[in-house]
Amino acid sequence: MQLANPYDPHTVLTTIRTAAAVQGQLLVYVVGHLAVDHRQHRLHLALARTTARTVRYTALPWHWLTAELQHRPPDSTSVMVDLAAGTDVWQALVQRKQTLDGPYALHGAVQLQDRRHRPRPSYTHALAHILRTTPTRPATDDLHHLAVRAAKVEPTGILWLGPAPLDPTQPSPTVDVSEPGPRPTQPAAPPSSAAEDDPHRAISQAIQTGRHAEAAAIATAWEQSALRRHGPHSPEVAHWIEVRAVIALEQDAPDWACELWLRAAVMRLTADQPETHPDVVAAVDRAHYAWHRVTNPERARELGTELLTLRTHVTGSSGAREDVQRRLAKLPTALLP
Repeated sequence: MQLANPYDPHTVLTTIRTAAAVQGQLLVYVVGHLAVDHRQHRLHLALARTTARTVRYTALPWHWLTAELQHRPPDSTSVMVDLAAGTDVWQALVQRKQTLDGPYALHGAVQLQDRRHRPRPSYTHALAHILRTTPTRPATDDLHHLAVRAAKVEPTGILWLGPAPLDPTQPSPTVDVSEPGPRPTQPAAPPSSAAEDDPHRAISQAIQTGRHAEAAAIATAWEQSALRRHGPHSPEVAHWIEVRAVIALEQDAPDWACELWLRAAVMRLTADQPETHPDVVAAVDRAHYAWHRVTNPERARELGTELLTLRTHVTGSSGAREDVQRRLAKLPTALLP
């Protein structure tokens, strides 16, 4: 069921009540603006006719939603939100003076809205795209994780609800080093429910038009599909990690690209691909290439130490291991406060 621009809280309540009565899993998705009534100081979801003075009469009290869902069986209900809030309400949520918690698994985002922050429904757009492009619907936790990674939001004005992956460190200018050869052709995509689906082409088109978050969302979703089909230590999963690394490098995040290629190389080795396998060598070589573009000393040392361990086994071209040793030796040693 969908309610677009509802204006009557009782109409919304009836819809929630009808949905809450169904058996099986229930997903409630809420997009809108949060407000607090000035008399009882309770959270409300603003509706089409809500103004600052009419919150109590024209908005949906959040505790109505909680009350309608409290009688459902345990672990059967998920609530996902993409919300905006003014400074006072947002700070109250951050400080846990107000809460959206209830008898459900809660995921999503609350964005600060003030003179400097103009929230957009990036989380919603990312989630909708994931659902359109994935061969199978991810679990709710995975769906949230993928949407968080793909959404373009200002990190200083966002409150994530539910588990959120770490944002990649912002990159610095690159250093002059030769790129290790052309990228190999990507292997075939995992099976899709629709034969016309071509995730690699969709990713390439997204990158070419600057839609890196969308490209990353597609790749991550297919990685999750490969994980379910082939297991956590498989070349198929490693492939999609490598695709995400390519996207990260195109997005000027060399540290994140390096980390992903290192992870893919280890995964391929764990999957019993030999150290001389072309895909293993390519993953380590690309990690090495990206590592030279990481200028944050602490991050470079962390990634370089792992790269050096891999270079002991996957030696690559002549002098590759020595190159890592030389750069590590030049990095500052006093990195931690």
